[in-house]
Amino acid sequence: MSDVSKSSPLTPYPSPLRLGLLGGSFNPIHNGHLAIAHRVYERLQLSRVLFIPTGNPPHKQSGSLASAQARLEMVELAIAETPCFEVSAIEINRLGTSYSIDTVREIHSQYGQSWKLFFIIGLDAFLEFSTWRDPESLLRLCHFVVVPRPGQSFLSLSKMPLLSGLDAQALKQLDLGILDQLNITVPDSSGVTCLPIPPCLISASEIRRRVQCGESLVNMLPPSVESYILQQRLYQEDGNRTHI
Repeated sequence: MSDVSKSSPLTPYPSPLRLGLLGGSFNPIHNGHLAIAHRVYERLQLSRVLFIPTGNPPHKQSGSLASAQARLEMVELAIAETPCFEVSAIEINRLGTSYSIDTVREIHSQYGQSWKLFFIIGLDAFLEFSTWRDPESLLRLCHFVVVPRPGQSFLSLSKMPLLSGLDAQALKQLDLGILDQLNITVPDSSGVTCLPIPPCLISASEIRRRVQCGESLVNMLPPSVESYILQQRLYQEDGNRTHI
C-alpha cells in the first residue's frame, strides 16, 4: 500500500465524502489539468481530488518522458497551495503494468466505505472504456465524470453499447452548451456524469516542444513547475518524440 501525501484519509470531512480521481502521465502537469480538477471539484462538490501519476513504462524511456519521480514531484509542486488536492504514488510504486481497476480497488480499500469515488476522465478516453480491463467492476466502484476534449463531441457517446438508449438530443444540448450537466444511469453501476466544462486546450506535448526549443511557457504551467523543469533540464532531448 503506497502513501498518499499531504494528509491522511482519516481527516474528517462533512458527509458525504466524495473523492475525485484524476490520473495521467502528467508529463508535465499543467494549468489545464489543474483547471479541470478545480471545476469538477466545485461542480460536483467533491471533498478532495487525488492526482495519480502513472509509473514508468516497461519500454525504454526517451527524453520526452520525465522519470516517475520527477513527474510526482511536479504534481506535488503544482498542488502545494491547494489543500483539497492530493497526490498518490500508488501507480508509481506498483511493479509491472498498472491497470485502473487495480488502482481503484486499492484506493477504495485505503479510504474505506465512507468515501464515494469519482473517476474524472476525458471524453476521448471514455469512448475507449470498453477495451479497459474489467470495465464493469470499474463502473460499480466509481462514478465516472466525463469532461470534454478538443475535437470530440458528447454525441459520440450514443454509439457506446455500454450507454445504450441515450437521448441523442440531450447529448447535442451538451455540445451546444444548452445543458450544463447530464447524469446517466447505467444498470448495476454508480453512473456517469457528463460535465461540459471548457475543454483543456493546453497540450503537454506542446509544452515539451516549447521547452526543447527554448520558447515561452507563459500561462501554461504553475511557476513552480516551470522552474523545476528548467532547473532539472527536463525535456531537453528527443523533442520530436512525444508521449501523451
